[in-house]
Amino acid sequence: MIDKTVIDDIAKRVSANVPTGLKYLQEDLEKNLRTALEAGLSRLDLVTRDEFDLQQAVLQRTREKLDKLEKVVAELESNSATD
Repeated sequence: MIDKTVIDDIAKRVSANVPTGLKYLQEDLEKNLRTALEAGLSRLDLVTRDEFDLQQAVLQRTREKLDKLEKVVAELESNSATD
């Protein structure tokens, strides 16, 4: 999932922009925002960058194998047509 430090950083940035009159709410706002972000992000179907990169590599190898197999099938079809 997403690194907790990223969520903390977002919560701190948002709470830092609270108007001066509401600064006493800053800590509470930061906690609530962090909780809301975690809850919202946990509902999303996200993968880590490592998982994404791994699946991309698997897909690339699969495409290469498919290309080779398509060439073999085409050769077999052309040999069968000339027989």
